[in-house]
Amino acid sequence: MDTRINNDFEQIDHKTCVSICDAIGERLQQNMRTETELPPRLRELVDELYRRENELH
Repeated sequence: MDTRINNDFEQIDHKTCVSICDAIGERLQQNMRTETELPPRLRELVDELYRRENELH
């Protein structure tokens, strides 16, 4: 049995990456109630995403 792991990942283009992120965001919005408080670590990650997005624009 061949147990080697192939580490040759294909790169995805920026447009595909943005589409995936948008889809994940939409799904999270649908599944999470707006009054639900995020766990502290998740809040930090979301804040970091906002900061990075604003740096790009």
